[in-house]
Amino acid sequence: MSISNFAVPGIFVFVLIYGLIKKIDVFAEFIEGVKDGLKTVLDIFPSLFALILAVGMFRSSGGMEFLSALLKPVADGAGFPAEVIPLVMLRPFSGSGAIALFENILNSVGADSFAGRVSSVILGSSETTFYTIAVYFAATKVKKTRHALPAALSGDLAAAVFSTLAVRWLL
Repeated sequence: MSISNFAVPGIFVFVLIYGLIKKIDVFAEFIEGVKDGLKTVLDIFPSLFALILAVGMFRSSGGMEFLSALLKPVADGAGFPAEVIPLVMLRPFSGSGAIALFENILNSVGADSFAGRVSSVILGSSETTFYTIAVYFAATKVKKTRHALPAALSGDLAAAVFSTLAVRWLL
């Protein structure tokens, strides 16, 4: 048996003992935390719902395939694998959608292919930008994102470019 088997129960017991020593009603504090958590969920839910709906509509409408076809000549000229274009477009919006595309890339071209390796690095070095902004800004009630979105999308673009360069250099 490892220590990890006892980590969560140990923390639970520690909190209970600490509450007893400090004379804190641990259950009442727990209930207050749950109430605050539910308020946060209610604040975040509309943004998440809109984001998930928009991503679903974009994929179902064929918009992703259309944009991928438009960007393919540019990607080919830059040495970027065309199979990875949909992943780069979807990753800022949906982590689970990006994982599904990643699995499709690996199944179609193989894990050891250039596109498979580039997509692996992109998935590990980029962020679900719109999801993160929707969740964190809604939770903190920030209304003006100003430079956050352009900076984050620049980071996602840099992840795609430098992932390609790193795989090409290390392959």
